[in-house]
Amino acid sequence: MSATVILGVIGSDAHAVGITILEQALSTAGFEVVNLGVQSSQQEFISAAQAHEGDAVLVSSLYGHAEQDCRGFHEAIEDAGLDPITYIGGNLAVGQDDFDRTRDRFREMGFDRVFDSETKPTEAIAALKADMNIAESEAERARLTT
Repeated sequence: MSATVILGVIGSDAHAVGITILEQALSTAGFEVVNLGVQSSQQEFISAAQAHEGDAVLVSSLYGHAEQDCRGFHEAIEDAGLDPITYIGGNLAVGQDDFDRTRDRFREMGFDRVFDSETKPTEAIAALKADMNIAESEAERARLTT
């Protein structure tokens, strides 16, 4: 597989542990990963997607201000002539009591999938492979579900 994933933490958020774990899991699953690290701007995601021909952009945010950080993100992606799969995950809203409402809000903003902070990397990888129509071998499926 040669799908390229752009990964990073958006805005002023400095939480790095989750994307480090996700980077390792994505690499092990066969993806090429470009990890932007923490405190990444919308433009850094877009520039990386252009430079590396990113198939997917995975945005992480744990400090609860993702809605503000992602306003206009999909419009900027379209303006750049890109059409990657986009995911966002983490603790996306301060006082996030109703994740279904949070999920709906980010879907309305244009994200293909929205994950909470309890999502396991294997779940995100399975979703990414499904969205990219990447077939998994039986051995790979067994390994990802254990």
